[in-house]
Amino acid sequence: MPKLNRNGVNLHYEVHGTGPTLLLTHGYSLTSEMWKAQIGALSQRHQLVLWDMRGHGQSDYPEDPGAYSEALTIADMAALLDAVGASSAIVGGLSLGGYMSLAFYRAHPERVRALLIIDTGPGFKKDDAREAWNQRAHQTGERFERDGLSGLSSERLTVTHRDASGLARAAYGMLPQRDARVIESLPHIKVPSLVVVGADDAPFLAASDYMAAKIPGAEKIVIPAAGHVVNIDQPQAFAGALLPFLDKLPHGSETLAPA
Repeated sequence: MPKLNRNGVNLHYEVHGTGPTLLLTHGYSLTSEMWKAQIGALSQRHQLVLWDMRGHGQSDYPEDPGAYSEALTIADMAALLDAVGASSAIVGGLSLGGYMSLAFYRAHPERVRALLIIDTGPGFKKDDAREAWNQRAHQTGERFERDGLSGLSSERLTVTHRDASGLARAAYGMLPQRDARVIESLPHIKVPSLVVVGADDAPFLAASDYMAAKIPGAEKIVIPAAGHVVNIDQPQAFAGALLPFLDKLPHGSETLAPA
């Protein structure tokens, strides 16, 4: 599989199929492998781009804590679209990947044709709620430093990381939120958006309702008998939610112009 060199940090990515580009980003402590059950269905009509974020899976785990941030993740996503020749794409992800997709839209709205927001929270408006989240993120990093990969929950035991160092640094640098810019940007989203959440993913049900209400014209689908990793818990129902949404999107030019 190809690697994208980002100032000395190599990012693992893979491309499946042809058609309009669909960039999916995994959740924190997961990898691109989380989408393997969807590759067949989603690559039939799309150029499906999957990747491992910094500190995850087959990408590099830079030792510099400054190499992990929301801004760098957004820049990585833009560079991936450049690498596959896409000026714009359908952009989505699960949990942290969904949040980064919202942040990517805020930074590069012209590069997003549609959004897929899966088991995701949009951040926090109130400082105290944001600080509580950031404390939990720091505790997550400490847990990976202390316990290594044994700190992964059971649903992630099939995920392959070389070690826990990248997960710890990602927890310190990519999970924390500094402001309310993403959640405050929701009413300004102007592309078709689909919010998907597992019915049993209690911590994210209210957040999904909020996003569906705030994003103009957004659709929301709740998938029964599914938790936080909804596409793994109910792969057929998940595909059944995504494919009709994708099929009705308008087709436009998304190829980068020759340099």
